[in-house]
Amino acid sequence: MSNHVHLLLSTQSTASLSLLMKMLNQRYGQYFNWRHGRTGSLWEGRYKSCLVQGERYLLICQRYIELNPVRAGIVALPGQYCWSSYRSNAQGMHDDLLSPHSLYLMLGSDAFERQKTYQSLFQDELGERCIGQLREAVNAEFAVGDQVFLRRVAEMSRQPAAETRGQTRRV
Repeated sequence: MSNHVHLLLSTQSTASLSLLMKMLNQRYGQYFNWRHGRTGSLWEGRYKSCLVQGERYLLICQRYIELNPVRAGIVALPGQYCWSSYRSNAQGMHDDLLSPHSLYLMLGSDAFERQKTYQSLFQDELGERCIGQLREAVNAEFAVGDQVFLRRVAEMSRQPAAETRGQTRRV
């Protein structure tokens, strides 16, 4: 997108994401500033993140991200956006930057079946309510998942239940 980036990442440790974002900000920032003869930070504010439950919710988030350029009117179809992983997931185009998630691999027994199943996920639009809830979750850094997952996150973070603290979001 012209003013923001969406990354859907799975990490092995809780510190991995913050270290990645720190490195990206430092290294890409230095490169960009050198290349364009400028100084200073490239991005305003801190990155925002939210914990996403696997299964259904990971694929909902993936659809949200890959349909974002379509909603913004940049392209007509998600595969037309050059920075989208849709071309890899739905059309089989290789991308060295991507590693297929285990949930994606479970969409079919071979690459062709996975691609067809993935394409079928995009036949139905995400509802405005779902889109609004995902945006709210990212902006407020809520967790996204079902009620059992949200309660578990609240317990693990030693905070009051989601319903009283507003720290989690069911989509």
